[in-house]
Amino acid sequence: MTACHVVSHVHWDREWYRPFEGFRSRLLELVERICDDLDSGRLESFHLDGQTVTLDDVSALRPDLADRVRKLAADGRLTIGPWHVLADNQLVSAENLVRNLHLARRTAGDLLSDIGYSPDAFGHPADLPRILNGFGIDTALVWRGAPPEHARFRWRGPDGSEVFTVNQAYHQAEVLWPADPDAARDALESFVARETERAPAGPLLLLNGGDHLLPKAPADRAEAIDAVVEATGVAVGASTLPEFFAAARVAATGTALPVVDGELRYLGDRLTFLLPGTLSARAYVKALNDRAQALLERFVEPAVAVAAASGRAPANAGETLAHAWDLLVKNAPHDSICGCSVDEVHRETTVRAERVLEAGDQLLRRAALSDGLDVRGRGKPAADTVNLLVRSGDGDTGGGPVVVVVVTAPGRYVVALRDPDGNEVPVEAEHLGDDQWFEADLDLLPDTLRGARHRLAFRADSIPAFGWAVYTALLGDAPVCEPAREERRDAEVDGVRIVVDDDASVTLHGRDGRVRRGLGRLVDGGDRGDSYTYDPPRDDALVSPAVRTVTAVASTVRSRLVVDAAMALPAGLGDDRDSRSATTVDTPVRVIVERWAGDPVLRWTIEVDNAADDHRLRFHVPVAGRPSTWRADTHWSVQQRDFGPVVGALPTGPGLEAAIGTSPAHTFAAAGEGEDAVAVLLDALPEVQGLDAGAAGGVHEIAVTLLRAVGWLSRFDLRTRTTGAGPAFEVPEGQCHGTRRVRLGVLVGDDVAGNDADGDPASRDGFGLARTAAAHHVPLRAEQLRTPAPARRSAADAAPVVRGALVSALKPAESGAGVVVRVVNPTGEARVADVRLPGWAGAVTEVRLDETPTGTSTEPLAQRTAHGTDGGPRLELPLGPYAVRTLHLAPTPRADER
Repeated sequence: MTACHVVSHVHWDREWYRPFEGFRSRLLELVERICDDLDSGRLESFHLDGQTVTLDDVSALRPDLADRVRKLAADGRLTIGPWHVLADNQLVSAENLVRNLHLARRTAGDLLSDIGYSPDAFGHPADLPRILNGFGIDTALVWRGAPPEHARFRWRGPDGSEVFTVNQAYHQAEVLWPADPDAARDALESFVARETERAPAGPLLLLNGGDHLLPKAPADRAEAIDAVVEATGVAVGASTLPEFFAAARVAATGTALPVVDGELRYLGDRLTFLLPGTLSARAYVKALNDRAQALLERFVEPAVAVAAASGRAPANAGETLAHAWDLLVKNAPHDSICGCSVDEVHRETTVRAERVLEAGDQLLRRAALSDGLDVRGRGKPAADTVNLLVRSGDGDTGGGPVVVVVVTAPGRYVVALRDPDGNEVPVEAEHLGDDQWFEADLDLLPDTLRGARHRLAFRADSIPAFGWAVYTALLGDAPVCEPAREERRDAEVDGVRIVVDDDASVTLHGRDGRVRRGLGRLVDGGDRGDSYTYDPPRDDALVSPAVRTVTAVASTVRSRLVVDAAMALPAGLGDDRDSRSATTVDTPVRVIVERWAGDPVLRWTIEVDNAADDHRLRFHVPVAGRPSTWRADTHWSVQQRDFGPVVGALPTGPGLEAAIGTSPAHTFAAAGEGEDAVAVLLDALPEVQGLDAGAAGGVHEIAVTLLRAVGWLSRFDLRTRTTGAGPAFEVPEGQCHGTRRVRLGVLVGDDVAGNDADGDPASRDGFGLARTAAAHHVPLRAEQLRTPAPARRSAADAAPVVRGALVSALKPAESGAGVVVRVVNPTGEARVADVRLPGWAGAVTEVRLDETPTGTSTEPLAQRTAHGTDGGPRLELPLGPYAVRTLHLAPTPRADER
């Protein structure tokens, strides 16, 4: 007989249409009733939504109830995990997803389910199969974004990783909900008929539950179940996800399951919404999360790992780092990071991210002290010199632009800058006026100090991988490094001329004589949608800025064009919601376009003071040659997308949505080849669209969403989605009033390919672009030192250096012993990474993402080892297309430990 596995479960959003504490009180009640039902036998088994955070949330108030959950999980009657939270796995980094799975293991240990359960994420990244495989998981249960024609398929990632995948809606509580026996029989029989059509070979899966619901037990509907079994010949009974997947795999044996490659962002059938507007709703939430994520991944974890390996770990570093990750991962659920909750929730997510930043900054300060660097304040106002600490979040030695504010004694100015070797470096120094600051610590008496502020801009070079160097600013009585200012609309750097046009876009005159117009064109349009879905008014009105003044600010370091402009934005929608209002709001816009000497990136900083409602602002860059596809990086690979219209055909049936071509991107979006190539470098701007010539007025364009302002959680009257996606609550703070500040970069022509680590022209495989984009996303970090410091870290205390690949992680090992370094090939072609290990590195073991040994002999690594110039081993690490390899480094025991 065909079997229908009834898996009773709940889908639990920690925060959504109510804040966390309101939901937690309901969670305690639900979990207690579930435990009672399992103990009494009313429920045979239960799935607690694939996330262990529910266990933490219960344990904080009812440890006795958490103990009951653990016992039931140990008995195999209740399943939890494999995630700590059910994240929106497109909007967070790959490392965030890896930490999510590690947190689940810390919370629940060997009680975790091994089913890759993620049915309610709003689409899935191409790299999820390899992330699941890296934790020993070879299955996935998905829904939104999965191709609707496939009930079962092999989902394959860019590196060849695969998971046996089931496409199933998680919200099926209504099947067993009716109390009337006839209605219950009809609902179940209808479900069995539909699912038999979807999966004729069986088995069938009934996910008996929904959002925040206590499900009806199969035992309560025994009469209906018996009638359906007799009528259909399908055996309907209580089951678990592991039992279902085991049966589904047996049923698929010998069949040619379809293979689905890459990301799952397919348009769904009825009520299977992808909800792409969540990529841009409440952009401030995503920006703050990205900032916190980058701080932990690129600076804090590497600093703590290297300090620990050198025997100088700050006190409580491991506990504080784990706490910071726990806070950050709790911001990752789709209703949190996607910006589609009530205003109270996003006030909480904002505070949570700010707590991560504070914890991370404190850890970084303590790790710096272990290196002999005191950055706990600026110290007494300096009269002669100011020491500057420049840190790198990159896995290779390199350099880049630095902008930092320093303070001096009153009447003192920066007159020169020297690098760690004492060589003079060009510097731009702007006096910003008077300043005061407060300093205090365990060994610093509280003190308020006063002096003068100066903003320095310079290029730092040869900053060690995940390391630092100290630059010294010399002070004098008069400002001699101030940039020149002039009211003009053009600037020239390295033979490239930049001109600001009337709409605040830029025309670029290249060294080759080619003229590229319309770079950075800002376009604002109406949006009658909600936090889930963009919905343009039928009678839209597009608005671009009008330039008021342009000031050219130039020095030997860089040239900037500071554009003050304004947009007359409609105040909101008209009364009919089909047009924008006739009343306008004068919206200030400041656009700073700059180019640094010796640097091909054209950099934008855009500030918008938004007071208008119901609109979307985008940054457009034209693409020459009309290519058919554009590309963007997501996690550890690059995805190809089609150019297309702003919005596809509008749906006509109930419960459907239009194809909206916005897609997730992490650090860059690019199109074209050779002299026609263009790339946009991103910073916490995850929504990008490739517009075809018909949509963009005759040329292809890449459009990046800077701001989307909507005032409803969900609405039921959209044209791009024909029903609601959540409660119809007003969310005034979703209009994102206030100042929005964003950074972008643009590369054109051969500069898109970039240079390799040695400064030579890179191959066309995309590595140069990936490296440049990563440096733009996480620039060098600089701050003033309180006291004099060594110019560089000693070689014995250095971090690993990786050339020819990117470093995704440098972190303390989960075991507490050793350091983990993760190396990534971000291109579709095979590469070889040159990994230079520091003197403290001892045994090297290749491990999975879960940091267990791969089982592969480490001898091949040893055979490829040559003695490095810094006293440590050197590895040549082959990397296939989009490959990720993780190494565990065991520090060599110190003399006092031998």
